[in-house]
Amino acid sequence: MLLSAIIFLPLAGAIFILLGLNDPKKIRLWGVFIGFVELVLGFLCFYLFQTADIDLKDGMELVEKYENWIPVLNIQYHLGVDGLSAPLVLLTSLLGFCSIVASLSIQLRVKEYFMWLLILQSAVMGVFISLDFVLFFIFWELELLPMYFLISIWGSGRKEYSAMKFVIFTLLGSAFMLVSILGLYFSTGSFSIIALPELVSEAKLFMPTGTMFAFLFLAFAVKLPVWPVHTWLPDAHTDAPTAVSVMLAGVLLKMGGYGMIRLAVGIFPGEAQEWAWVIATLAVISVLYGAVCTVRQTDLKRLVAFSSVSHMGYVLLGISSVVGVGGSVSSVGLTGAAMQMFTHGTITGLLFLVVGLIYDKAHTRHIPDLGGLASNMPFVGAAFLVAGLASLGLPGTSGFIAELLVFLGTFEVWPVITTLSVFAIVLTAGYILWMIQRTFFGPAISRLDEVGDVTLVQAVPLVILVVSIMVVGLYPSIISDAFTLGLEPIMESLQTGTRS
Repeated sequence: MLLSAIIFLPLAGAIFILLGLNDPKKIRLWGVFIGFVELVLGFLCFYLFQTADIDLKDGMELVEKYENWIPVLNIQYHLGVDGLSAPLVLLTSLLGFCSIVASLSIQLRVKEYFMWLLILQSAVMGVFISLDFVLFFIFWELELLPMYFLISIWGSGRKEYSAMKFVIFTLLGSAFMLVSILGLYFSTGSFSIIALPELVSEAKLFMPTGTMFAFLFLAFAVKLPVWPVHTWLPDAHTDAPTAVSVMLAGVLLKMGGYGMIRLAVGIFPGEAQEWAWVIATLAVISVLYGAVCTVRQTDLKRLVAFSSVSHMGYVLLGISSVVGVGGSVSSVGLTGAAMQMFTHGTITGLLFLVVGLIYDKAHTRHIPDLGGLASNMPFVGAAFLVAGLASLGLPGTSGFIAELLVFLGTFEVWPVITTLSVFAIVLTAGYILWMIQRTFFGPAISRLDEVGDVTLVQAVPLVILVVSIMVVGLYPSIISDAFTLGLEPIMESLQTGTRS
């Protein structure tokens, strides 16, 4: 029942707020309590997986299965975690708690805000834990509702436009996913994510496998996001409230990468290898395009948003290594892609928290209007420095090991593309160091003399994410070993496809 509790605890917390709480102070405390319990459950889930005797056939642990949920369509209530999903459950619980704590200053419609934030966490958890394709799709779509309201009501700027753009892009991608889901069901009679890889290889298919793979890939490419279907991301990030930007960058983008690895590559390994050159090409374009666009930004939040396009391109680059070399497929590239998802979540989550604090205290995100904040905000400046150096891949931080694994895994397969992607690190160093220097270490601006540092409560999420960045950076195997184990079944199918 642990996985069901992880999914539905935030939803139950949201329902309790709806029916039983009206005092804003009590609502905030209740939200923090639910977020903390969810964080404990996330750590417990990861610990239990790490200490379990793993069955390498499918690698799933903590399985919950109710086969008669919708028996007429063979739809099952089927949950489980493996080495690919357990770290992402931990990441979601970590960033969910940080987002709730970062939302304690919200004054507008507090009741509704915390309801939607908790529902969002339930939906994302459901995506990572579901092992039935219909259940997966339900949670995938459920995430749209809270995101739309959180951006359109509590956002800034063109918030309604950005919220609707996010929904439209995601719905279009979901339509393609639904076609593939139905094609798989009509071909195999099953929605089981675990059983589908073997069933597809033996079944007479309702539609070409290449088409189903392409439709799944497109749906997940929108969410990752991949150039050229990335344009919703900078707008959504720029106009979303701070906590929502943390969740959006930290975990919602990872739904795209998770879906690519678990479903697109896992179910269609042969098609993934056949189209790996397309994936690699899109990856290098996303990496370089995102980096170049980031260099041109003068708004702190928009800068971090465009940097996400570039950094998630490394996830796509790692996935492109599935083609293998000389009949052998290495797990290094895919492990690097999975690590990049986890590390990008904590790093970018920390960056958005700091940017939100700067805006709350200085009332601007325009970089030319900022300067010399290190003397007034030393704690925030230190957190910003850690996040920035991790983002550019400084050794000893989590960002370094993730990018290193991606490059090591893809260089033999795509030497030119990997070299071009490595060049983006130079651009990343440029815009990160420029941003830090202009914001915190440039000439002091007199109107910012009264700006103060964070309170103890505001420091909590910063400390949590700084610690996570440094722990994974110094001891990466705590996460990478789990990812490698979770990718074993996918690697076996890729090896079979390469030999054939």
